[in-house]
Amino acid sequence: MPWLLRSGEVLASAELATSRRDRRRGLLGRDGIDGALLIEPARSIHTVGMRFPIDVAYCRRNGQDLEVIGTKTMAPWRIGMPRLRAGCVIEAEGGAFQRWGLATGDLLQVT
Repeated sequence: MPWLLRSGEVLASAELATSRRDRRRGLLGRDGIDGALLIEPARSIHTVGMRFPIDVAYCRRNGQDLEVIGTKTMAPWRIGMPRLRAGCVIEAEGGAFQRWGLATGDLLQVT
């Protein structure tokens, strides 16, 4: 299983949603997530049909790294505005980013 890292520090396990089907499904139908979900490519997300709030990190590629260009916590049944500079999105259960200390400007790796 891949890991989400920041400067070599493991933040969480990571699931990858790179196929059209996986990107479309995202976290829908789940009661929670241990770790994070990387959706690539993606510039926006929604929480319509979600059962729990999520943290969202909008990222862009910076070489092999993912640079966090914005974060947001979204309640269920919301539609997020697109971030045109984003190339991917990381989703986690609400409150995870605060526990991880994740912030705009962080450089992440998925290995």
